Amino acid sequence: MINMGKGLAAIGLALSAAATSGFAAQCGAQDWPHWRDFKQHFIAPDGRVLAANSAMRDSFSEAQSYAMFFALVANDQQAFNQLWRWSIQNLLGTDPAVGRLPSWHWGRASDGNWRVLDSNSAADADQWFAYALLEAGRIWSRDDLVRDGQALLKAIASQEVVDLPGIGPMLLPAPYGFVQTDGGWRLNPSYLAIPQLRRFAQEDPQGPWNDIASNTVLLITMASPKGLVADWIGYRASAERRPLVTVDPVLGARGSYDAIRVYLWAGMTAAEDPLAAPLLKSLSGMNRSLPQGAWPPESVDSQTGLASGIGPFGFSAALAPYLQQVGASGPMLQQVERARSMRAASLLPEQLAKGLPLYYDHVLSLFGLGWIEQRFSFARNGQVQLKWQNSCSPAN
Repeated sequence: MINMGKGLAAIGLALSAAATSGFAAQCGAQDWPHWRDFKQHFIAPDGRVLAANSAMRDSFSEAQSYAMFFALVANDQQAFNQLWRWSIQNLLGTDPAVGRLPSWHWGRASDGNWRVLDSNSAADADQWFAYALLEAGRIWSRDDLVRDGQALLKAIASQEVVDLPGIGPMLLPAPYGFVQTDGGWRLNPSYLAIPQLRRFAQEDPQGPWNDIASNTVLLITMASPKGLVADWIGYRASAERRPLVTVDPVLGARGSYDAIRVYLWAGMTAAEDPLAAPLLKSLSGMNRSLPQGAWPPESVDSQTGLASGIGPFGFSAALAPYLQQVGASGPMLQQVERARSMRAASLLPEQLAKGLPLYYDHVLSLFGLGWIEQRFSFARNGQVQLKWQNSCSPAN
Protein backbone atom coordinates (compact mmCIF):
# COMPACT_ATOMS: atom_id res chain seq x y z
CA MET A 1 0.00 0.00 0.00
CA ILE A 2 1.20 3.50 -0.79
CA ASN A 3 2.25 5.50 2.26
CA MET A 4 0.51 8.84 1.96
CA GLY A 5 1.72 10.39 5.23
CA LYS A 6 -0.06 13.03 7.22
CA GLY A 7 -2.22 14.36 4.37
CA LEU A 8 -4.18 11.15 3.88
CA ALA A 9 -4.29 10.48 7.59
CA ALA A 10 -6.11 13.78 7.99
CA ILE A 11 -8.46 12.88 5.18
CA GLY A 12 -9.18 9.52 6.81
CA LEU A 13 -9.96 11.15 10.13
CA ALA A 14 -12.27 13.63 8.44
CA LEU A 15 -14.11 10.81 6.69
CA SER A 16 -14.55 8.86 9.91
CA ALA A 17 -15.77 11.89 11.83
CA ALA A 18 -18.17 12.93 9.09
CA ALA A 19 -19.69 9.46 8.94
CA THR A 20 -21.55 10.07 12.19
CA SER A 21 -23.07 13.37 11.12
CA GLY A 22 -26.38 14.16 9.43
CA PHE A 23 -29.81 12.62 9.50
CA ALA A 24 -28.81 9.66 7.33
CA ALA A 25 -26.58 8.35 10.10
CA GLN A 26 -29.58 8.29 12.44
CA CYS A 27 -31.40 5.97 10.07
CA GLY A 28 -28.54 3.53 9.71
CA ALA A 29 -27.63 1.26 6.83
CA GLN A 30 -30.58 -0.26 5.02
CA ASP A 31 -31.34 -3.98 4.88
CA TRP A 32 -30.50 -4.72 1.25
CA PRO A 33 -29.75 -8.44 1.03
CA HIS A 34 -28.03 -8.15 -2.35
CA TRP A 35 -25.66 -5.49 -1.02
CA ARG A 36 -25.01 -7.54 2.09
CA ASP A 37 -24.07 -10.53 -0.08
CA PHE A 38 -21.86 -8.37 -2.28
CA LYS A 39 -19.93 -7.04 0.72
CA GLN A 40 -19.48 -10.55 2.07
CA HIS A 41 -18.11 -12.06 -1.13
CA PHE A 42 -16.42 -9.17 -2.93
CA ILE A 43 -15.23 -6.47 -0.50
CA ALA A 44 -12.19 -6.90 1.75
CA PRO A 45 -12.22 -5.34 5.24
CA ASP A 46 -9.97 -2.49 4.06
CA GLY A 47 -12.43 -1.44 1.33
CA ARG A 48 -10.84 -3.16 -1.68
CA VAL A 49 -13.30 -4.72 -4.11
CA LEU A 50 -12.07 -8.12 -5.28
CA ALA A 51 -12.65 -9.15 -8.87
CA ALA A 52 -13.45 -12.77 -8.06
CA ASN A 53 -13.31 -13.88 -11.69
CA SER A 54 -9.60 -12.99 -11.74
CA ALA A 55 -7.21 -15.66 -10.49
CA MET A 56 -5.20 -12.98 -8.70
CA ARG A 57 -8.33 -11.21 -7.46
CA ASP A 58 -7.08 -7.93 -8.86
CA SER A 59 -8.97 -4.72 -8.22
CA PHE A 60 -10.28 -2.18 -10.72
CA SER A 61 -11.45 1.41 -10.48
CA GLU A 62 -14.81 0.41 -12.01
CA ALA A 63 -15.50 -1.98 -9.15
CA GLN A 64 -14.56 0.58 -6.50
CA SER A 65 -16.79 3.26 -8.01
CA TYR A 66 -19.79 0.97 -8.52
CA ALA A 67 -19.53 -0.25 -4.93
CA MET A 68 -19.50 3.33 -3.65
CA PHE A 69 -22.76 3.99 -5.47
CA PHE A 70 -24.32 0.85 -4.00
CA ALA A 71 -23.15 1.88 -0.54
CA LEU A 72 -24.97 5.18 -1.02
CA VAL A 73 -28.12 3.37 -2.10
CA ALA A 74 -27.87 1.27 1.07
CA ASN A 75 -27.11 4.33 3.27
CA ASP A 76 -23.95 2.49 4.30
CA GLN A 77 -21.59 5.33 5.13
CA GLN A 78 -19.02 3.08 6.77
CA ALA A 79 -18.57 1.00 3.62
CA PHE A 80 -18.56 4.12 1.46
CA ASN A 81 -15.77 5.66 3.54
CA GLN A 82 -13.67 2.48 3.39
CA LEU A 83 -14.12 2.12 -0.37
CA TRP A 84 -13.16 5.71 -1.07
CA ARG A 85 -10.25 5.71 1.36
CA TRP A 86 -8.78 2.59 -0.27
CA SER A 87 -9.25 4.15 -3.71
CA ILE A 88 -7.48 7.36 -2.68
CA GLN A 89 -4.57 5.51 -1.13
CA ASN A 90 -4.04 2.97 -3.90
CA LEU A 91 -5.52 4.28 -7.16
CA LEU A 92 -5.08 8.03 -6.79
CA GLY A 93 -2.09 8.02 -4.49
CA THR A 94 -2.72 11.63 -3.54
CA ASP A 95 -5.36 14.09 -2.43
CA PRO A 96 -8.09 14.26 -5.13
CA ALA A 97 -7.68 18.04 -5.20
CA VAL A 98 -4.33 17.56 -6.95
CA GLY A 99 -6.25 16.81 -10.15
CA ARG A 100 -5.15 13.26 -10.91
CA LEU A 101 -7.48 10.58 -12.21
CA PRO A 102 -7.49 7.15 -10.55
CA SER A 103 -5.50 4.32 -12.09
CA TRP A 104 -7.80 1.64 -13.38
CA HIS A 105 -5.91 -1.59 -12.53
CA TRP A 106 -4.31 -2.62 -9.23
CA GLY A 107 -2.97 -6.03 -8.30
CA ARG A 108 0.02 -8.23 -7.68
CA ALA A 109 2.96 -7.49 -9.95
CA SER A 110 5.46 -10.06 -11.27
CA ASP A 111 7.86 -9.21 -8.44
CA GLY A 112 5.23 -10.23 -5.89
CA ASN A 113 4.39 -6.68 -4.74
CA TRP A 114 0.85 -5.29 -4.81
CA ARG A 115 0.60 -2.00 -6.68
CA VAL A 116 -0.88 -0.17 -9.67
CA LEU A 117 -0.47 -2.35 -12.77
CA ASP A 118 -1.78 0.20 -15.28
CA SER A 119 -1.82 3.91 -14.45
CA ASN A 120 -4.20 4.86 -17.26
CA SER A 121 -7.66 5.71 -15.97
CA ALA A 122 -11.05 4.41 -17.13
CA ALA A 123 -13.60 7.11 -17.88
CA ASP A 124 -16.61 5.07 -16.78
CA ALA A 125 -15.11 4.53 -13.33
CA ASP A 126 -14.00 8.15 -13.14
CA GLN A 127 -17.57 9.27 -13.76
CA TRP A 128 -19.08 6.85 -11.24
CA PHE A 129 -16.55 8.00 -8.65
CA ALA A 130 -17.47 11.64 -9.28
CA TYR A 131 -21.19 10.89 -9.34
CA ALA A 132 -21.16 8.84 -6.13
CA LEU A 133 -19.11 11.50 -4.34
CA LEU A 134 -21.30 14.40 -5.45
CA GLU A 135 -24.53 12.63 -4.58
CA ALA A 136 -23.26 11.23 -1.29
CA GLY A 137 -22.06 14.69 -0.37
CA ARG A 138 -25.45 16.18 -1.21
CA ILE A 139 -27.53 13.52 0.56
CA TRP A 140 -25.31 13.03 3.59
CA SER A 141 -24.40 16.74 3.89
CA ARG A 142 -20.70 15.95 3.46
CA ASP A 143 -18.74 18.92 2.09
CA ASP A 144 -15.58 16.79 1.95
CA LEU A 145 -17.17 14.40 -0.52
CA VAL A 146 -18.57 17.22 -2.64
CA ARG A 147 -15.09 18.76 -2.90
CA ASP A 148 -13.59 15.44 -3.98
CA GLY A 149 -16.35 14.92 -6.54
CA GLN A 150 -15.87 18.39 -7.98
CA ALA A 151 -12.12 17.84 -8.24
CA LEU A 152 -12.61 14.59 -10.15
CA LEU A 153 -15.21 16.16 -12.43
CA LYS A 154 -12.77 18.94 -13.29
CA ALA A 155 -10.05 16.37 -14.02
CA ILE A 156 -12.40 14.36 -16.26
CA ALA A 157 -13.30 17.48 -18.25
CA SER A 158 -9.67 18.48 -18.73
CA GLN A 159 -8.17 15.05 -19.45
CA GLU A 160 -10.85 12.84 -21.02
CA VAL A 161 -13.13 15.16 -22.99
CA VAL A 162 -12.24 15.91 -26.62
CA ASP A 163 -13.89 17.93 -29.37
CA LEU A 164 -14.74 15.53 -32.19
CA PRO A 165 -14.85 17.31 -35.57
CA GLY A 166 -18.35 17.31 -36.96
CA ILE A 167 -20.07 16.56 -33.66
CA GLY A 168 -18.52 18.40 -30.71
CA PRO A 169 -17.67 17.36 -27.15
CA MET A 170 -17.31 13.64 -26.38
CA LEU A 171 -15.81 11.58 -23.59
CA LEU A 172 -12.90 9.32 -24.48
CA PRO A 173 -12.65 5.94 -22.70
CA ALA A 174 -9.38 7.06 -21.09
CA PRO A 175 -6.82 9.85 -21.42
CA TYR A 176 -4.50 7.64 -23.48
CA GLY A 177 -4.82 4.91 -26.07
CA PHE A 178 -8.04 5.67 -27.96
CA VAL A 179 -6.95 8.09 -30.65
CA GLN A 180 -6.02 6.12 -33.75
CA THR A 181 -2.89 6.79 -35.80
CA ASP A 182 -5.09 7.39 -38.87
CA GLY A 183 -6.92 10.23 -37.15
CA GLY A 184 -9.95 8.32 -35.92
CA TRP A 185 -11.22 7.67 -32.41
CA ARG A 186 -12.43 4.62 -30.54
CA LEU A 187 -15.44 5.17 -28.26
CA ASN A 188 -17.30 3.03 -25.75
CA PRO A 189 -21.03 3.85 -25.52
CA SER A 190 -21.37 1.91 -22.25
CA TYR A 191 -19.17 4.53 -20.57
CA LEU A 192 -21.85 7.19 -21.10
CA ALA A 193 -24.90 7.22 -18.82
CA ILE A 194 -27.37 10.07 -19.40
CA PRO A 195 -28.32 10.49 -15.69
CA GLN A 196 -24.68 11.02 -14.75
CA LEU A 197 -24.16 13.57 -17.49
CA ARG A 198 -27.28 15.46 -16.40
CA ARG A 199 -26.03 15.55 -12.82
CA PHE A 200 -22.64 16.81 -13.97
CA ALA A 201 -24.37 19.55 -15.98
CA GLN A 202 -26.15 20.63 -12.82
CA GLU A 203 -22.85 20.76 -10.94
CA ASP A 204 -20.94 22.41 -13.79
CA PRO A 205 -23.43 24.38 -15.95
CA GLN A 206 -20.69 25.79 -18.17
CA GLY A 207 -19.21 22.35 -18.83
CA PRO A 208 -19.67 20.03 -21.85
CA TRP A 209 -21.99 17.54 -20.15
CA ASN A 210 -25.35 18.24 -21.83
CA ASP A 211 -23.65 18.36 -25.23
CA ILE A 212 -21.98 15.02 -24.50
CA ALA A 213 -25.38 13.58 -23.54
CA SER A 214 -26.94 14.67 -26.85
CA ASN A 215 -23.93 13.47 -28.81
CA THR A 216 -24.09 10.10 -27.04
CA VAL A 217 -27.60 9.45 -28.32
CA LEU A 218 -26.61 10.62 -31.79
CA LEU A 219 -23.60 8.29 -31.94
CA ILE A 220 -25.55 5.28 -30.61
CA THR A 221 -28.30 5.90 -33.16
CA MET A 222 -25.83 6.16 -36.04
CA ALA A 223 -23.90 3.07 -34.91
CA SER A 224 -26.93 0.81 -34.38
CA PRO A 225 -28.82 0.27 -37.67
CA LYS A 226 -30.51 -2.86 -36.27
CA GLY A 227 -31.32 -1.30 -32.91
CA LEU A 228 -28.46 -3.24 -31.30
CA VAL A 229 -25.37 -1.51 -29.95
CA ALA A 230 -21.76 -2.69 -30.12
CA ASP A 231 -19.27 -2.76 -27.26
CA TRP A 232 -17.05 -0.30 -29.11
CA ILE A 233 -17.57 2.03 -32.06
CA GLY A 234 -15.24 3.97 -34.32
CA TYR A 235 -15.56 7.61 -35.26
CA ARG A 236 -14.02 9.90 -37.82
CA ALA A 237 -15.08 13.02 -39.67
CA SER A 238 -15.57 13.18 -43.42
CA ALA A 239 -13.79 15.76 -45.56
CA GLU A 240 -16.85 17.97 -45.09
CA ARG A 241 -16.51 17.50 -41.30
CA ARG A 242 -19.71 15.49 -41.17
CA PRO A 243 -19.86 12.82 -38.42
CA LEU A 244 -19.05 9.33 -39.62
CA VAL A 245 -19.53 6.40 -37.26
CA THR A 246 -17.69 3.23 -38.23
CA VAL A 247 -17.32 -0.31 -36.97
CA ASP A 248 -14.65 -0.40 -34.28
CA PRO A 249 -11.29 -1.06 -35.99
CA VAL A 250 -10.10 -3.34 -33.18
CA LEU A 251 -13.07 -5.38 -31.92
CA GLY A 252 -15.55 -5.02 -34.75
CA ALA A 253 -19.35 -4.92 -34.42
CA ARG A 254 -19.69 -7.29 -31.46
CA GLY A 255 -22.06 -6.19 -28.71
CA SER A 256 -21.76 -8.15 -25.49
CA TYR A 257 -20.39 -7.62 -21.97
CA ASP A 258 -19.79 -3.88 -22.39
CA ALA A 259 -22.84 -3.10 -24.50
CA ILE A 260 -25.29 -4.69 -22.06
CA ARG A 261 -24.77 -1.64 -19.84
CA VAL A 262 -26.04 0.70 -22.58
CA TYR A 263 -29.51 -0.88 -22.29
CA LEU A 264 -29.23 -0.72 -18.49
CA TRP A 265 -28.42 3.02 -18.42
CA ALA A 266 -31.11 3.74 -21.01
CA GLY A 267 -33.72 1.90 -18.97
CA MET A 268 -32.81 3.84 -15.84
CA THR A 269 -32.86 7.27 -17.53
CA ALA A 270 -35.77 9.41 -16.33
CA ALA A 271 -38.69 9.15 -18.74
CA GLU A 272 -39.05 12.95 -18.57
CA ASP A 273 -35.58 13.44 -20.02
CA PRO A 274 -35.95 14.54 -23.67
CA LEU A 275 -33.20 12.10 -24.63
CA ALA A 276 -34.89 9.06 -23.04
CA ALA A 277 -37.33 8.28 -25.85
CA PRO A 278 -34.87 8.64 -28.76
CA LEU A 279 -32.29 6.61 -26.86
CA LEU A 280 -34.73 3.76 -26.24
CA LYS A 281 -35.84 3.91 -29.88
CA SER A 282 -32.23 3.57 -31.05
CA LEU A 283 -31.96 0.37 -28.97
CA SER A 284 -35.28 -1.19 -30.02
CA GLY A 285 -33.62 -4.25 -31.56
CA MET A 286 -33.01 -5.84 -28.16
CA ASN A 287 -36.71 -5.72 -27.31
CA ARG A 288 -37.57 -7.34 -30.63
CA SER A 289 -35.05 -10.12 -29.97
CA LEU A 290 -36.62 -11.01 -26.59
CA PRO A 291 -40.06 -12.52 -27.15
CA GLN A 292 -41.73 -14.32 -24.28
CA GLY A 293 -39.55 -17.25 -23.23
CA ALA A 294 -36.27 -15.93 -24.69
CA TRP A 295 -33.06 -15.23 -22.77
CA PRO A 296 -30.68 -12.41 -23.69
CA PRO A 297 -28.08 -13.33 -26.27
CA GLU A 298 -24.50 -13.31 -25.06
CA SER A 299 -23.38 -11.57 -28.22
CA VAL A 300 -24.96 -9.67 -31.11
CA ASP A 301 -23.62 -8.21 -34.33
CA SER A 302 -24.73 -4.58 -34.35
CA GLN A 303 -24.59 -4.41 -38.14
CA THR A 304 -26.37 -7.63 -39.13
CA GLY A 305 -28.51 -8.25 -36.04
CA LEU A 306 -27.29 -11.83 -35.75
CA ALA A 307 -27.21 -13.13 -32.16
CA SER A 308 -25.35 -16.00 -30.56
CA GLY A 309 -25.12 -17.71 -27.18
CA ILE A 310 -27.12 -17.16 -24.01
CA GLY A 311 -26.10 -14.33 -21.75
CA PRO A 312 -25.50 -14.88 -18.02
CA PHE A 313 -28.06 -13.88 -15.39
CA GLY A 314 -26.48 -10.46 -15.05
CA PHE A 315 -27.66 -9.71 -18.58
CA SER A 316 -31.24 -10.47 -17.55
CA ALA A 317 -30.94 -8.12 -14.58
CA ALA A 318 -29.43 -5.38 -16.74
CA LEU A 319 -32.24 -5.60 -19.29
CA ALA A 320 -35.07 -5.45 -16.75
CA PRO A 321 -35.22 -1.62 -16.48
CA TYR A 322 -34.98 -1.29 -20.27
CA LEU A 323 -37.82 -3.78 -20.83
CA GLN A 324 -40.00 -2.05 -18.27
CA GLN A 325 -39.44 1.32 -19.91
CA VAL A 326 -40.39 0.04 -23.37
CA GLY A 327 -43.57 -1.57 -21.99
CA ALA A 328 -42.48 -5.20 -22.35
CA SER A 329 -43.82 -6.25 -18.96
CA GLY A 330 -43.99 -9.98 -19.67
CA PRO A 331 -40.36 -10.37 -20.80
CA MET A 332 -39.30 -8.01 -18.00
CA LEU A 333 -40.84 -10.17 -15.29
CA GLN A 334 -39.31 -13.24 -16.84
CA GLN A 335 -35.82 -11.71 -16.86
CA VAL A 336 -36.24 -10.55 -13.25
CA GLU A 337 -37.20 -14.03 -12.10
CA ARG A 338 -34.26 -15.57 -13.93
CA ALA A 339 -31.82 -13.05 -12.46
CA ARG A 340 -33.14 -13.49 -8.92
CA SER A 341 -33.16 -17.26 -8.95
CA MET A 342 -29.75 -17.66 -10.60
CA ARG A 343 -28.16 -15.01 -8.39
CA ALA A 344 -29.39 -16.85 -5.30
CA ALA A 345 -28.23 -20.19 -6.70
CA SER A 346 -24.74 -18.80 -7.36
CA LEU A 347 -24.32 -18.20 -3.62
CA LEU A 348 -25.39 -21.64 -2.42
CA PRO A 349 -22.66 -23.50 -0.50
CA GLU A 350 -22.39 -26.23 -3.10
CA GLN A 351 -21.86 -23.63 -5.84
CA LEU A 352 -19.34 -21.64 -3.81
CA ALA A 353 -17.42 -24.86 -3.25
CA LYS A 354 -16.89 -25.03 -7.02
CA GLY A 355 -15.56 -21.50 -7.29
CA LEU A 356 -16.16 -17.88 -6.46
CA PRO A 357 -19.27 -16.14 -7.86
CA LEU A 358 -18.82 -13.93 -10.90
CA TYR A 359 -18.38 -10.30 -9.89
CA TYR A 360 -19.92 -8.76 -13.03
CA ASP A 361 -23.19 -10.68 -12.79
CA HIS A 362 -23.64 -9.50 -9.23
CA VAL A 363 -22.87 -5.89 -10.14
CA LEU A 364 -25.40 -5.89 -12.96
CA SER A 365 -27.94 -7.46 -10.60
CA LEU A 366 -27.40 -4.77 -7.97
CA PHE A 367 -28.07 -2.13 -10.61
CA GLY A 368 -30.95 -3.76 -12.48
CA LEU A 369 -32.81 -5.46 -9.63
CA GLY A 370 -32.15 -2.54 -7.28
CA TRP A 371 -33.85 -0.23 -9.76
CA ILE A 372 -36.75 -2.64 -10.35
CA GLU A 373 -37.23 -2.89 -6.57
CA GLN A 374 -37.37 0.94 -6.49
CA ARG A 375 -34.41 1.19 -4.14
CA PHE A 376 -33.19 4.03 -6.31
CA SER A 377 -34.14 5.99 -9.41
CA PHE A 378 -32.78 8.99 -11.28
CA ALA A 379 -34.55 12.33 -11.58
CA ARG A 380 -34.64 14.45 -14.73
CA ASN A 381 -31.67 16.47 -13.45
CA GLY A 382 -29.68 13.29 -12.78
CA GLN A 383 -29.97 13.32 -9.01
CA VAL A 384 -30.45 9.91 -7.44
CA GLN A 385 -33.65 9.36 -5.49
CA LEU A 386 -33.31 6.76 -2.74
CA LYS A 387 -35.97 4.55 -1.23
CA TRP A 388 -34.73 5.04 2.32
CA GLN A 389 -35.15 8.81 2.05
CA ASN A 390 -38.93 8.34 2.05
CA SER A 391 -38.90 6.94 5.58
CA CYS A 392 -35.86 8.73 6.93
CA SER A 393 -35.89 12.46 7.55
CA PRO A 394 -34.25 14.93 9.93
CA ALA A 395 -37.33 14.69 12.13
CA ASN A 396 -36.95 10.91 12.62
